[in-house]
Formats: sequence, C-alpha cells, structure tokens
Amino acid sequence: MSRVLLCSLLALPLCAQPPAPATQHQNPVPVATPSPSIKVQVNEVIVPVTVTDEKGRFVSDLDEKDFTIFDEGKEQKIKFFTRERSQPVVVGFLMDTSNSSRLHWKNYQDAAVELVQNLVPGDNPKYSGYLISYSNDAELVVNTSSDPEPMVQKLEKLKPSGGSALFDAIYMACTSRKLIDGEPIEPRRILVVIGDGHDNSSKKTLNEAIEIAQRNLVTIYGVSTVAFGFSTAEEDNLVRLAEETGGRVVSPLQNVYGDVSGYLSTPSDEGNYALKVGTGGYASALANGMYKAIEAVAGEVTTQYIIRYIPDTVDERRQFRNINVKVNLANVKVRARKGYYPFAP
Repeated sequence: MSRVLLCSLLALPLCAQPPAPATQHQNPVPVATPSPSIKVQVNEVIVPVTVTDEKGRFVSDLDEKDFTIFDEGKEQKIKFFTRERSQPVVVGFLMDTSNSSRLHWKNYQDAAVELVQNLVPGDNPKYSGYLISYSNDAELVVNTSSDPEPMVQKLEKLKPSGGSALFDAIYMACTSRKLIDGEPIEPRRILVVIGDGHDNSSKKTLNEAIEIAQRNLVTIYGVSTVAFGFSTAEEDNLVRLAEETGGRVVSPLQNVYGDVSGYLSTPSDEGNYALKVGTGGYASALANGMYKAIEAVAGEVTTQYIIRYIPDTVDERRQFRNINVKVNLANVKVRARKGYYPFAP
C-alpha cells in the first residue's frame, strides 16, 4: 500500500501523490502500481454515503447542496461530490463455512453465487472481487480478479464445518490480497459477509476488525444466515461491523412469513410454520427472501454518493475523528462511516 494519509486514512494505497514525509509510518500491505488518473490530496477524507426513504428505497437524485458533513461536530466544506451510478468497486465475499451455517447452507451458497455474478459480472473491468472462506481459520480462496468464474466454482465446492474466524477474515481482506490500481478511491472497497456474526476462532478481536476496516476505507455489508425463529447475540457483531463502516445487514430468512396471513396462529407439530419446511411454498419463500437480500446489497453498493473534504483542523492527540453526514430532507435514512483514523498509532 502507499504511504499513510495525513488526515484521512492510514491505508490509501493508490493515491497519485508525492512520497509522504519521513516521519510517517508505512503500512506493510503489498504495494500496487499507482494510477496516474487518481488525484486525491493527502489530507482528504473520502466518505461514501447511502440515502434511502422510509420504505427503504434509494434516493438517487440528490445534489451536493443537499448534504452537510461534520467532522468532530464542525461543518466542513465539500471539495468533491458525485452521484454517478455503477461506480467501480472491488468486493470481498466473506463466506461463513462454520457448522452454524449448516441449516440453510444450500440457500446461502446459492445466494453467494448470485451476489458474485451480480457484483462481478465479468464483462466490465471496473468490477473486481475476491473470495475468503472462514471456519476455524480464514482462507483466501480466490485472489482479486474481474473474472467471477473461479469464485463461483470454489463457492460450489465449499462445505460447512468447524468454528468461525470472522474477525480474522476481515483482517485478511484488508491486508492480504492483490490490490487493484486506484483503490480505495476508484474502485471503492466493499466487503459482503455471508454469515451470522458468530466468532469463536479468531486471533483478532471485533474492535481490531472494525479499526482495520475503517483505516482501509472498507464498507461492510452483511447477509445474515440467522434463520426465522432463531436469534443469536453474535448477530450484533455483524450489525456493528456494518454500522461503523457505513454498510448494513440484511436478514433474508427473518421475514420469510411476513406476507403469510395468520402464520402465528397456525399450529403444527414442528411449530407455527404456515409454510412447512420441505414444501414448495417454503422453498419459494426462501428464494424470494434471498432475491430481495441480493437486490438490496447489490443496489446499495452501486448507488452511493461519494463526498470528499479536507478537515480545516487536525488534533494530533486524537486518533479517531467522528463524522456525521446530514441530508436536507425529511424521512430519509443516511448511512455513512462513523469516522476515520488520521494518524498512525
């Protein structure tokens, strides 16, 4: 990776900028060839933003004047703004292959394949991806490529077993893969975690996973594998990873029966399931839930606003700086990263 930004990030690897001052630290991530077309000042902060209405639909026609951004509570002047659709991205697909994924494994396996084919179509070099599986350990199964086929083939062969090393997988995604020219500006960095948030095997902690993602300008999305009628405290890990980095979690199996009238009052030996497991109706409901989850994640990744600004003040004693993005519209939800690290620890 390139030198550390003075005021936006530790890991901005492909900035077309002069070398950083000798007092700064280097990040040990592998170096990629700089792209001469990407010009970002060393102290700029880059903030991807998603705006949705009260029904969860994307609001995609806003202008720069509709946004206000605050750094440590102080309003900042926006230096760069774009709402271009289908912006270049590099997507890391993190697949939970622990025992906890067994219940609906085939459904999530199919969902992962569908996500890969949607976000890395193969006919456009703007979109790249890589595949990491995690159970007892995290493994880089397919390195960064614009060809989806190797990822699809590997996904179809994965089998669930063992524990879960989610936090190690996120750390690996941020430090141990081939880089694309222009990261993390063009293309932007996205992680899609397909799992339940459970972690019992990582050497890294949740806080370390969040920090490395924030330092590397990574936005995390989650496709929760927690089934209908079940809950897990560890799912909060997935929610926190997403919210801290500007993403979100979709739970395709939690509302399988949302459109079924009176399902709670339909008694049966195996529980109140109006759509019996193993039936065509149940399979159809699962497929519909998966489709909506894939549509939501893929749509959000390609429908973000990008804001860049230069903080007017920097306190070297403060490691983490808070960001707050507001939109001058009522009844909208704004998602953006909660902050950034301007200096090396």
